[in-house]
Amino acid sequence: MKHPTLTIPNVSRETEDRLRIYAATLTRWNPTINLVSKSDIGDLWNRHILDSLQLLPLLPAGFSHAIDLGSGGGLPGIVLAIASGRPFHLVESDARKAAFLREVARATAAPATIHCARIESLTLPAAPVITARALAPLPRLLSYATPFLAPNGIFLFPKGRNAALELTEAAPEWHMVVECFTSAIDPAATILKLSEVVRRSAGS
Repeated sequence: MKHPTLTIPNVSRETEDRLRIYAATLTRWNPTINLVSKSDIGDLWNRHILDSLQLLPLLPAGFSHAIDLGSGGGLPGIVLAIASGRPFHLVESDARKAAFLREVARATAAPATIHCARIESLTLPAAPVITARALAPLPRLLSYATPFLAPNGIFLFPKGRNAALELTEAAPEWHMVVECFTSAIDPAATILKLSEVVRRSAGS
């Protein structure tokens, strides 16, 4: 089945300038912390920033706040916080990566709060939007993320070429409404928008 392809939204000059500050800061920190693959640095804007920015049109209008799990180098959390202007809670257990996120949030004035903690040990107000990129296969990711989702909330999960397989593996344990979008950056990649997510009871 052919899925709609996302488009890269236009952003203001101010937003673009802040995203470039983010890119420069990540490039400066990356040799020490390995926030993204060394081979990706030369194409950081396309492979990571625009790849995250394409989620912007999928965010619900006027949402109060969002949670980004396993934020790593701030993808997509920092990018979406900058572009949307909405508060994001970034969850990252690695102390060095959390230090980077605090610095880049300061440098870009992103509305982001950094939580250096393991997801399983964290308590946060439920959010209407939860994002995660390259964190875990979908069945495990849903176990991590569902406790943080507000009623009628959505998940936005960028996935690679195994998205269909991950959905199949999650189906026995999880009921959900699935919308799939083809990435504007990588035609083999899929962005999952999941809603009405409920763990199935035994035997259902």
